Amino acid sequence: MDKPDPSSVPVSSNFGATSRSLPIALLRARERIMVPIREMLQQSGISEQQWRILRVLDEADGMEQTAIAHAACLQLPSLTRILKSMEADGLVARKTDEADRRRTVVTITAEGRSLIARHRARNAEIFATIEAEFGREKLDLLLDLLDELQQTRI
Repeated sequence: MDKPDPSSVPVSSNFGATSRSLPIALLRARERIMVPIREMLQQSGISEQQWRILRVLDEADGMEQTAIAHAACLQLPSLTRILKSMEADGLVARKTDEADRRRTVVTITAEGRSLIARHRARNAEIFATIEAEFGREKLDLLLDLLDELQQTRI
């Protein structure tokens, strides 16, 4: 049997199946995980992006905006806009660094910490369900592999 003429093969056939596409698989997994988290966040009227910022700041004692953007997976212009809103809502505070007046340091406020605390139990339930369904070892392996994947030079 003759091989098909490459010019007659649809361009899409040069790709693997979308069911085995890494970007699509990552998006599908993210969406699966985010459904209950979005439902949880709706109770407080905050966005996923605001939640990530709060979580990052809760782990630090003040951070520069560039570091927050990196840790929370946000573009710096988006972060700047979101922080302005969060500051108005009393969730974060921004101040000029005393040692370097060109730097702005962002901290989580007591209200921001309170919001996180209000969701702590539900968040734990969500992740306990994921762990029970998927398994602790597989979850740890997945997180390790994703960390390794982030270090890959593309």
